[in-house]
Amino acid sequence: MLKRTLRGAIHGWSVIALTWLISAPMASFAAQPIDSVRLHRAPDHTRIVFDLGAPLEHKLNKLANPDRIVIDLIDADLKFDVSKLDFASSPITNIRVGKHDGNRTRVVFDLKETVRPRTNLLKPIEPFGWRLVLDLFDNQQKSVKSVEPAPHSGSVSPGARPMVVAIDAGHGGEDPGARGPSGVYEKNVVLAISKKLYELMKKEPGIKPVLVRDSDYYVPLAERRKIASERHSADVFISIHADAFTDRNAHGASVFALSNRGATSAQARYLAKIANDSDRIAGVYEEEKDSNGLLSVLAEMTMSGSMTHSLILGRQVIEEMGGVTKLHGNRRKVEQAGFAVLKEPRMVSILVETGFISNREEEKNLNSYRHQEKLARAILNGVNKYFETHPQPGSWYAARRNGSANGEAVAGGPSGGSHRIQSGDTLSSIARRYSVTEVDLRRSNGLSTDMIQVGQVLRIPGS
Repeated sequence: MLKRTLRGAIHGWSVIALTWLISAPMASFAAQPIDSVRLHRAPDHTRIVFDLGAPLEHKLNKLANPDRIVIDLIDADLKFDVSKLDFASSPITNIRVGKHDGNRTRVVFDLKETVRPRTNLLKPIEPFGWRLVLDLFDNQQKSVKSVEPAPHSGSVSPGARPMVVAIDAGHGGEDPGARGPSGVYEKNVVLAISKKLYELMKKEPGIKPVLVRDSDYYVPLAERRKIASERHSADVFISIHADAFTDRNAHGASVFALSNRGATSAQARYLAKIANDSDRIAGVYEEEKDSNGLLSVLAEMTMSGSMTHSLILGRQVIEEMGGVTKLHGNRRKVEQAGFAVLKEPRMVSILVETGFISNREEEKNLNSYRHQEKLARAILNGVNKYFETHPQPGSWYAARRNGSANGEAVAGGPSGGSHRIQSGDTLSSIARRYSVTEVDLRRSNGLSTDMIQVGQVLRIPGS
């Protein structure tokens, strides 16, 4: 009897315990930890990214007097210390976190001005898993900014306009691009190279440079083209990237143009896919709608000659780059593929892969100030050579060829006239730029060595 009673008591306690487990709030067991939060400031909005292990339910509220944005994260435990976020340049003045109703975490963004909030739950895509994105758009809506064209140190003859070059640093913000073995991000390397190229071009009297992005934020692919073409009427568009591949031995720089017949190699096809995935990685809300269609864009590029000239520019650039770094496969050939960022018929457009960031040695080089400067100067020399050999009517380069730019007597085009030495110039680079030999250059200027000085004016053979 005692044994039966004891057995009944144990059974009763088991039922009670099981009932308690079933009825207890499951949220305490299901709360999703959030260990990573990132904040990016763009010219027209602030982006906050919550890295998740799985989809997360959330609620968003906008409150006034004072202005603040409230986001409730359901069944979530925010473990990240939000005080680590740098929001100094944003409308945010403070971020507060609290727990409500069990496992509901409330995050409050105190603001100094009204913003327009928007959230989006992003599905996993390499290198990220699930992400909850909160965008706070500035009250005064502005287009994505770009650095204004720089003034020129040299005078430009009336009617001889400078050539506008848009420099596009790939990736940025939530899209880091490739990552090197030591943790160097592509987005940072290509921005550094782009800024150096911009500073070098500022010193060229025949070029007006503009940066598509000048800090760590993302610009959608279609917007990059619009900034260059519509806002700045760019003649040339150069997108700067750093390559990556699963084989860590892959190395060398390369140059690409848009293709009208599919990719010219497996590498070009692979790189175009990676580049075109940038919008998805960054979490652009709407896919680009191309009303004209790729075929009509390609047809217009063919008719306008921009595709042919993109290949010519690409060849000039890769020739110069071959003088300062290894080329991929030792090929001095411009590859082609369907890069979305190059789909603009009104511009001569190329994409430059400055090297393989996945290669340990090249990662180190790409992160080096000295090597970045060499790459930037090589790109500049290629662009200059293209403008000199194919001067656009009405441009400074056309006036220079005709002998009316900067008061210099220039005869015979790029293989005639004079050249004022600038920082970084070498006798060999000047010889390549004007398609003359170093021997003739020395002979024309009475030089017994290759020593030259900044500010010195060299006579170019043929003038």
